[in-house]
Amino acid sequence: MSAALEIEELCKTFGGGRSWAGLGKPLPAVHAVQDVSVTVPKGETLGIVGESGCGKSTLARMLVGLLKPSTGAIRMEGRDLSDQTGDPASFGKLIQYVFQDPISSLNPRKTIRQILEAPLRHLLGLDAAARKARIAELFDAVNLRPEFLDRYPHEFSGGQAQRIGIARALAASPRILVLDEPVSALDVSVQAQVLNLLADLRKEFDLTYLFISHDLAVVEAVSDRVAVLYFGRVVEIGRAEAIFARPRHPYTELLARSAPQVGKPLGGGEDETAELPDPLNPPPGCAFAARCPRATSECRAAPPALREIAPGHSAACLHPL
Repeated sequence: MSAALEIEELCKTFGGGRSWAGLGKPLPAVHAVQDVSVTVPKGETLGIVGESGCGKSTLARMLVGLLKPSTGAIRMEGRDLSDQTGDPASFGKLIQYVFQDPISSLNPRKTIRQILEAPLRHLLGLDAAARKARIAELFDAVNLRPEFLDRYPHEFSGGQAQRIGIARALAASPRILVLDEPVSALDVSVQAQVLNLLADLRKEFDLTYLFISHDLAVVEAVSDRVAVLYFGRVVEIGRAEAIFARPRHPYTELLARSAPQVGKPLGGGEDETAELPDPLNPPPGCAFAARCPRATSECRAAPPALREIAPGHSAACLHPL
């Protein structure tokens, strides 16, 4: 199967370099994403999970051109887009973003019709008749009534607003959608509706998804494969059923053990003394070593490479579970 998206040794560093006016100490550097390499086949849903601050959203923003990578390459259907962040059309026709907060991602001063017309006019150059037909098609696809088009974003519930956000992302006929916590701001019952809608749209429009979330149950339900991020690096990647049935990296196992479940008491996570790595002073070896019961001096010497430990299943760990 051909690749929809190829990410090669992608890195993003914030800060660093000289201080303001060249005075004082150099500014500290934060390595938000480090050496991420992932290939996503066409039609796949790749789940990306990790705790807050692990680099999920930074990675997503680089993929859609909102942030420029420090180093590395991004290829979509064979086209290298790493250095084309100044040309939004290069990204917009291939990849689109569905935001976490559906209400705030929509312009409050524009009607829904105006919001949906913008990508049709600027990315596809459609005339008025073609725009009207495309908007009707999109609204039908996301199960919204035509009379909603002349209303404003504040008039909708969270679930309706997220459907509008999905319709806007689909307007330019992209091949890839980056879904950044698309249901975390919604009620549980509405989450199921939106997830079912996304599954139907993937089949209808032959889409590839990158589904970013901290909710392991949601990721397990929607993903074909899962990539686990920790401290800006991919520490485990494999089929969703294998990742959740038998995690091989101690961090993945900790995530699964810490996730709350209905009918079970809270517990299984770390205590408050767990040592988190300092992003301004990263450790020289495995960033998880200070929290890992299996860590040795070898782990603290250099970051472990991502290596295959089972068919289609890789982990960056010297002592996998």
